Amino acid sequence: MEGTGRDYAHDPSRRGLHLLYHVGETNRCPGCGRTHWYIGRLSAECGFCGTALALADTGLTGAGLFRRHNPHQLDEAA
Repeated sequence: MEGTGRDYAHDPSRRGLHLLYHVGETNRCPGCGRTHWYIGRLSAECGFCGTALALADTGLTGAGLFRRHNPHQLDEAA
């Protein structure tokens, strides 16, 4: 599948620059260079120009975290 769009996502050198918003760090907007952000659950939006970035650490904390339960733990609880 060389040269198709499917292999770009798995090879960072071919995918290109992947900008992310990192919580706890100073994040400059790639569109305007300012640092005011509106933070959501999955993305952050620049307060001045509206550029949106994906959050770097989504899925690690919060109510959206899904964990696989050990089936043996469920049997013991019943």
